[in-house]
Amino acid sequence: MKLVTPTPITRTYEYEGRLPDPASMMKLSGLEYLQGVLRGDFPAAPIASTLGFWPGDFSHGRAVFIGAPERYAYNPLGTVHGGWAATILDSAMGCAVHTTLPAGKGYTTVDLSVTLVRAITERAKKLICEAKIIHAGGSVATAEGRITDEAGTLYATGTTTCLILTPR
Repeated sequence: MKLVTPTPITRTYEYEGRLPDPASMMKLSGLEYLQGVLRGDFPAAPIASTLGFWPGDFSHGRAVFIGAPERYAYNPLGTVHGGWAATILDSAMGCAVHTTLPAGKGYTTVDLSVTLVRAITERAKKLICEAKIIHAGGSVATAEGRITDEAGTLYATGTTTCLILTPR
């Protein structure tokens, strides 16, 4: 077996340095807080910068993230790792749930299902992940999401179940 010395590529990026303030977050409805993220009033999640996606829009029961898949997220098969799709879907679906919550409530993902419909590569340039609420209950919420390109070609779908939390 011949060992190959890899050619290193350096990647640098910027991400939000401010830490979230849970006390401030809990004083606002989920939608108010997420709209504050879009305005820059509150920090966005650093994982989004790490993986090359960002929040695009929030409305009641709906969240949109935009992603730019690149080679740093590739698997050994030469396509974007499924974890990239899972993460952008988890983010969008969780935020769709968050938009329905009143002040004083939080959530956490308890179940995440992702179906990869076609391979994602850097040729996609820009992907849109849109999530919508299916059910917003007092203790459990569910949402669904889709990753498409600008032409509407479907790349992945997902569903989530989230537990609604009331911090003490």
